[in-house]
Amino acid sequence: MNPPAGSPEISRRGFVGAALAGMAALGSAPRAVAEDTSPSPGFRDSFVYRFRIGALEAFSISDCNLGFREGLGLMWPEEARPKMKEEMERHGERLDTIPLYVNILVVRSGNDIAIFDAGFGKGNNPQMGWLYDGLASVGISPEQVTAGFLSHAHSDHINGFVRDGKPAFPNAQIYLLEDELSFWRSENPDFSKSKRDQKQVPGMIKEVRGHFDTLQANLRPVKPGTEVLGGLVKVEAAPGHTDGHACFRIRSGNDELLHLMDLAHHHLLMFADPNWTIAFDHDPVTAVVTRKKYWSEAAEKRIRCYAFHLPWPGLGHVMADGDRYRWWMERWSWA
Repeated sequence: MNPPAGSPEISRRGFVGAALAGMAALGSAPRAVAEDTSPSPGFRDSFVYRFRIGALEAFSISDCNLGFREGLGLMWPEEARPKMKEEMERHGERLDTIPLYVNILVVRSGNDIAIFDAGFGKGNNPQMGWLYDGLASVGISPEQVTAGFLSHAHSDHINGFVRDGKPAFPNAQIYLLEDELSFWRSENPDFSKSKRDQKQVPGMIKEVRGHFDTLQANLRPVKPGTEVLGGLVKVEAAPGHTDGHACFRIRSGNDELLHLMDLAHHHLLMFADPNWTIAFDHDPVTAVVTRKKYWSEAAEKRIRCYAFHLPWPGLGHVMADGDRYRWWMERWSWA
């Protein structure tokens, strides 16, 4: 996706931090003596969530606090917008803005540290580009990152891999599907099926190609089904949002996490009716086919999922609900 037109007036990062501080203050007085003698509390951060995938340590890092002012104007088909509005109102959702969550998955396995997409990158807007601060808060330097996984080359996914005109993670091999690289490198990338603003396309193509030039030595294009890091990560083709859009399956022992990437951009709309699409899809028809395939599998097998654009920290399950689906967010548990 492209950066949204505007952002909410309050930083979610600051809000959550303030809420945690307030909760701590309310409970501190009567427990002061006990807390003085108890072990150190587990890791807590207002925009970094630590969890586990089997034996693996993982983090979900929030990269921004933004929203799309176009609201349902970004959603298609146009004739379905009244039903979308009804769904949003039924759940008490705002209609003037579609929230943009950017959740970045980081996984540590022995000496390997893997990042799954890298967000917007640092810029002049303080409401975006929090990944680097999040990594620092858990003691990870850019040089320690050994693997990057790029689902597709929209700005909120690729920009963070480049910093000050250089690779942001100099020692990382960056895996992406061959079809994604080929699409952007082709003479005339095809956006004819997309509902996005076509005036943005030339600048977007130029920016993406520039990033690929910067990252050329780090890029590792792969075929669908390729397993890397000793089988820890499987790269799967999930086309539609872009030609070479990928999902990632992370496995440790008997545990599995399916990274949905941009199969969904809203926690209600893409589940209540998988036929509803967003303007940023390159090929909406293919995006719908792909989404239905993954929703069916995830619901039937009760696979634990991680989502790039759903409410932070992005962990949950896809659940069947008659002929529709629901996103069921996983309960938080500070580790």
